[in-house]
Amino acid sequence: MADILPTIMSPRDLAGLTIEQLEQLAVEMRRSLTEVAASRTAHFASNLGVVELCLALHRVFDFSQDRLIWDTGHQIYPHKLITGRFGRFGTIRTRGGLMGYPNPEESPYDLFMTGHAGCSVSTALGLASGDDIAGHPERRSVAVIGDGALPSGIVFEALNNAGFLKKRLLVILNDNKMSICPRVGGLAEYLDVVRENPWYRGFKQQAGEIIKGMPVVGGSMERMLLNVKDSLKATLHGGTLFETMGVRYFGPVEGHSLANLIRYLELLKDADGPVLLHVLTEKGHGFKPAEADPVFFHTPAPFECDDDDCIVSIKKSSARAYTDVASLAIGNALRRDRRVTVLTAAMCQGNKLEPVRAEFPDQFFDVGICESHAVAFAAGQAKAGCRPIVDIYSTFLQRSFDQIFQEVSLQNLPVVFMLDRAGLTGPDGPTHHGSYDLGYMRLFPNVAVLAPGDEHDLNAMLDWALEQPGPVAIRYPKASVDNHLGPRSPIERGRSETLRRGGDGLIVACGTLLGPSLVAAERLAGEGISVTVVNARFVKPLDPAILELMEASPWTVTVEENALPTGFGSAVLEAANDAQIHSGPIVRLGLPDRFVEHGERGELLAELGLDADGIAATCRRLTTGRQQGPLVTATADGARR
Repeated sequence: MADILPTIMSPRDLAGLTIEQLEQLAVEMRRSLTEVAASRTAHFASNLGVVELCLALHRVFDFSQDRLIWDTGHQIYPHKLITGRFGRFGTIRTRGGLMGYPNPEESPYDLFMTGHAGCSVSTALGLASGDDIAGHPERRSVAVIGDGALPSGIVFEALNNAGFLKKRLLVILNDNKMSICPRVGGLAEYLDVVRENPWYRGFKQQAGEIIKGMPVVGGSMERMLLNVKDSLKATLHGGTLFETMGVRYFGPVEGHSLANLIRYLELLKDADGPVLLHVLTEKGHGFKPAEADPVFFHTPAPFECDDDDCIVSIKKSSARAYTDVASLAIGNALRRDRRVTVLTAAMCQGNKLEPVRAEFPDQFFDVGICESHAVAFAAGQAKAGCRPIVDIYSTFLQRSFDQIFQEVSLQNLPVVFMLDRAGLTGPDGPTHHGSYDLGYMRLFPNVAVLAPGDEHDLNAMLDWALEQPGPVAIRYPKASVDNHLGPRSPIERGRSETLRRGGDGLIVACGTLLGPSLVAAERLAGEGISVTVVNARFVKPLDPAILELMEASPWTVTVEENALPTGFGSAVLEAANDAQIHSGPIVRLGLPDRFVEHGERGELLAELGLDADGIAATCRRLTTGRQQGPLVTATADGARR
């Protein structure tokens, strides 16, 4: 059969395809997904699982007018393939190419840039309400949300509001028994009851066969059958969770049968009020290795496979990452002290905590995609005498801002925050860059904020943090570890360390840009420019010794992998102003006041002037300006000019 996928210029092209042709298209889409995932790190298993669902949605709805929100947008790849982006699909997650998440700048079919879980129902309900107000009541609003994201508090806030407003809203619950790792919690157990109840599923299959043999028109009989099934569900389950909030529940239905999905969507697309359709899918469906290990194949390393979809090789990097170091340090801490616990929010694999979970099941807590709960839960443990470590990506910890304030900082409780993926996360792009944690963590009284310059610092900082009487935050990037050899000073509250001395200028490095700063200093030394390099270690409290060095230096450059507004450089400027020191020019290098696009981390650092070349160039300009007259002001974002 001739390839169909290259002929799909927009979802309208699906209308003339038979079910058999749509099934062939699904095979071709999975082939394209596999080709991309084999060549670079990309979200894979989750996308394999929604191919049929994506095709059915676009076959039934017209999303050039109707509304579609994909929750946790890493499952957006099939949607991109059939919305005019097949020709550029090979560029996904590369610099200048397609984003790995929805992007309204790429297509009118992408309404929101979604990278955090749980918000789809709220935004879809808002669209439905807004369309009514704007005079477009004919538009339909659809949210696709996974079972892993379902426990997020905002989802239930939205469902509760939807049941009250009674707007026309279709929520697709994509139930694959997973988030990134296997889902956890009481709601997961509830969904398993619905999935596995043999009596109900047997009836559902028989009713499905009856429905399958009926024409799509004359839907009254179909609705009658579904209402009978609803009554049986109430008997079997004592009333459904969703219906108690005013959201009609249908399902569960098989998510890899295109004909079945299309029939149910046709039936429900014009239903009055909010409806939830429970769709059962398999993460990794259609690619045998991903079906067998959907956790690994969520974002696998590049791989090679044979014609039978058997993995021949996996191109893993041998470099150790900061996440590896953090995981080992956490395991050692739990081994030393039973009071130490570790909490993660559905990111056991991402935080590389599987060995910790296996060795310390009673001290390990995966709370699901519920970051606010994780922090408040940790506060309770700390109040009870534990020493909890909250290990969450920087971009996701933002979701618990109020709990950091109220339950931890205000109470001055000894909770340790390990902020993984701080700074630029590379191909994941602006939804996942950890650009803001220094700003939002250093706001709060009682919280010590640290940034390790290398592996030595990260290990020593966690040990130090677990001995403190109040909260501590430690941030580190998605990057290979650095090791700066030589004598090292111990971690002491509010103390930096000076690793290199020179009289021509001062570089104050915050965190893991210490490595590029030292390389820049070495290059400058070869040009006859001698600079001091300080490993700041602490963002809060800031070492007063840094201010003394600034006062004695012709110029100062601060370097950070964080947004410049409210970041480390801002903390230095504030401290210098409060101390009324008299210094030479102070230039801040960091992430600009805009959203940084996706690309390899090294590419992005170079573009922003945050690699060794960029840091050296800024220092060179400052030295030349001092020697030759008026200083040429460096740009605020550190980009080269």
